[in-house]
Amino acid sequence: MSLQLFFAPGACSFVPHAMLELAGVPFEPMMVKLHKGEQRSPEYLAMNPRGQVPVLVDDGEVITQIVAILLHLDAKFPQAGILPASGVARTRALSTLAWMNNTVHPTFTHVFMPQKFTDDEGAQKIIRAFAANSYKGLLGEIEAMAAKASPWLCGEAPCALDAYALTLLRWGGYAGIDPTTLPATWTLVQRFAALPAVARVIERERLQLNVYQPAT
Repeated sequence: MSLQLFFAPGACSFVPHAMLELAGVPFEPMMVKLHKGEQRSPEYLAMNPRGQVPVLVDDGEVITQIVAILLHLDAKFPQAGILPASGVARTRALSTLAWMNNTVHPTFTHVFMPQKFTDDEGAQKIIRAFAANSYKGLLGEIEAMAAKASPWLCGEAPCALDAYALTLLRWGGYAGIDPTTLPATWTLVQRFAALPAVARVIERERLQLNVYQPAT
């Protein structure tokens, strides 16, 4: 196939993964098992020296970084509605996408992998707790957006923002945030997950939407 998407289950690569399925275009999903260190293999690093997912390979051209991948797919498959086509709606969607990617996503990284920022275990606990509280506030901003969705975050059709909202809300469970306490977002992502194309991605990645576990 001319298109290959390298993804890891539950990672932000879910966003282009879902968009490709929704677009209904042929592509080859290539699973990268992060827990086994496959992203650090010589073969993978030769393709993406940063050792990250997602990676899109389009006729041999390697594209990294989620925003770049989504913009590439949007240009290649304009009929798919990955982002609004033009005007203020597109500008606002790009603004939200950038914010999700450069603010919300890195905040969760501080929760999930505080060891990337310090090797002091005591400091790691402080970073994790502080970031979890910040992350809850950021999900609150997404909740306000979801409450105004009509019916999707980009308007009449599902788009990349809905896929990213699902990913970010799901991660909230690992930050100690019950997704059901954000009812508008929880309803939105459940509707998105129920779309047949998205359901195929969830099955392929073996995802559980609600991973929150109350403290005992």
